[in-house]
Amino acid sequence: MARLTADPSEPIVWAGAQPLVLASKSASRRALLAACGLEPDPLPVDVDERALEERHFAAGGSLEALAEALARAKALAASALRPDAYCLGADQTLTVGTRLLHKARDWAEAAQSLAALAGRAHRLTSAFCVARAGTPLVVDSDAAQLTMRTLDEGEIRRYLDCAGPRVLASVGVYQLEGLGVHLFDRVQGDHFTILGLPLLKVLAWLRSEGLLSL
Repeated sequence: MARLTADPSEPIVWAGAQPLVLASKSASRRALLAACGLEPDPLPVDVDERALEERHFAAGGSLEALAEALARAKALAASALRPDAYCLGADQTLTVGTRLLHKARDWAEAAQSLAALAGRAHRLTSAFCVARAGTPLVVDSDAAQLTMRTLDEGEIRRYLDCAGPRVLASVGVYQLEGLGVHLFDRVQGDHFTILGLPLLKVLAWLRSEGLLSL
């Protein structure tokens, strides 16, 4: 079994006979896994998320179930490339009432997203799927509710100037673990879920399958 921890002095936590593959280019998800003793093989996959969303809703799928559908598609796409491995796919959606928000493409859209979130509560749903040999083994999710404080145009502009381009990588135009925390009045939910991966549920499933040594 290959060592999956970056530091050779650290214990091997992964106990699977085959490697753990992360079907994502997300640095934050990889960091979460690495911090708990797992260093997965990164395998970003090409999934047309907007097309999948359209098919999901056309088939009667709910907003709440969309994150699981996206995570499942990513895990299966990775499994098609690495059928021997345990492939972990993950995704996160943000909803304000019945409205689904996507990542901002530019500064103007980022400001619009923050204006839509300001003074309101929104829901983050983070989902994961583990697939192997083209078969989903588990699909699950968790949700958190965050209430953003009221922001005027000047406050939004100053935040974006301070936070910089990295906010465009976040669906909510913030990273709660960084400067984004200044935007909030209240946060309800698991911290890992907010960061984009329901880590405790992932670890519980891996442990139940005998894939962890802890």
